[in-house]
Amino acid sequence: MEVTTESIKHKLLGKIRNVPDFPKPGIQFKDITPLLADADTLEITSNILAEPFKSAEVDYVVGLESRGFLFGPDLALKLNAGFIPVRKPGKLPAETLSHSYELEYGTDSLEIHKDALQKGANVVIHDDLIATGGTALAAVELIQKLGGKVTGFSFIMELKFLKGKSNLPAEIPYHCILSV
Repeated sequence: MEVTTESIKHKLLGKIRNVPDFPKPGIQFKDITPLLADADTLEITSNILAEPFKSAEVDYVVGLESRGFLFGPDLALKLNAGFIPVRKPGKLPAETLSHSYELEYGTDSLEIHKDALQKGANVVIHDDLIATGGTALAAVELIQKLGGKVTGFSFIMELKFLKGKSNLPAEIPYHCILSV
């Protein structure tokens, strides 16, 4: 696929709505459900997310709770990789590792199954949005504790004003479709 054109970006942005004061007052939530509901923007987004990783050796795509689960499995299929959900505490049924992190509006924790991946596995971390980068950094910590190697970050959009990209390890390739 060619470089994402401005017209494609404009089309995708047109399918993302702002929801004021969700989940807390002062937060402008970026709702991707209209993008998901439109078959054309769903397919475009899916294809653009996979493109940067097609020639990479990816063993797993880690999808971050919860909107990282929407495109994560499809991204894994397109890359001939497995999919690993990273969830909020108490949501995974087997033994887990946990890591706490800062959000743009509080703190939270993530968990991964202790047997989710093999040592040395190449992992792409995917989420729909990067804000401060705290969630993605927590996932890096979990993957590294299990002996995996993060080989890329994949996002649909970034909230530029929160500078989350600058909080991620610079040596790991970063791919994001939209900056708002």
